[in-house]
Amino acid sequence: MKVIMLGTGTSTGVPRLNGDWGDCDPNEPRNRRSRVSVVIESKAGQRVLVDTSTDLRAQFLANGITSVDGVFWTHDHADHCHGIDDLRSLRYGRGGPIAGFASDETVRKLRQRFSYVFAGEYGYPTIVELSNLDRLRMHAGFGVEWLQMPHGPTESTAFVFDCDGKTIGYATDFSEVTDDMLELFTGLDVLVCDCLRREPHPTHAHLGMALDLKKDARIKTMVLSHLDKSMDYRSLCDEVPQDVIVGYDGLEVAA
Repeated sequence: MKVIMLGTGTSTGVPRLNGDWGDCDPNEPRNRRSRVSVVIESKAGQRVLVDTSTDLRAQFLANGITSVDGVFWTHDHADHCHGIDDLRSLRYGRGGPIAGFASDETVRKLRQRFSYVFAGEYGYPTIVELSNLDRLRMHAGFGVEWLQMPHGPTESTAFVFDCDGKTIGYATDFSEVTDDMLELFTGLDVLVCDCLRREPHPTHAHLGMALDLKKDARIKTMVLSHLDKSMDYRSLCDEVPQDVIVGYDGLEVAA
């Protein structure tokens, strides 16, 4: 099993539209970051997508992703869901809609914002059949566990996928580590983890919080993601332990 890092940047990406690279070296290709999404892939070739970032089409093309067996959403913030229309191309040739899953509140907001995706419109077929996570335990050969994490005044959903005897977790957009999070993440083979910047932030994890989580939950390998323009790739690589990987767009990490 492996995780494919489609995008590793913040809501504005790196660089920002005005060309602002912050502390990131523009000559280091791994500092060019699109908005966050990941694909989890099993040995048998099944794939699940987590989040439909606003850069999804370009991410699919760059990584040769032409199909997924399901979509999971962490929450409804624009950088995590506003690329949803790019799923239309993955619907072509399918016998039915793509399976999609999210928490109750995220389901409600996605249906409100993108009704045509989930109900069809003007003769176009339904793209995604959206369900809440309450009874989900298995999908496309992956065992699935999840919980709600604090994300400032709102929440984000963390996921753990297990397949082929390995576990990969995804935890982005959280602002504190709860006991339930520690329990879910303990002993994971890989955790892709929110790490906005070095300084504390009101709605995101910072570097110290991410590294403490890895230690406290005894995670074998952590991949840092959702990195802003202060997080230069090479500088950050020099700061973190050997079993912490600084994520970049296109990176693949096996469990």
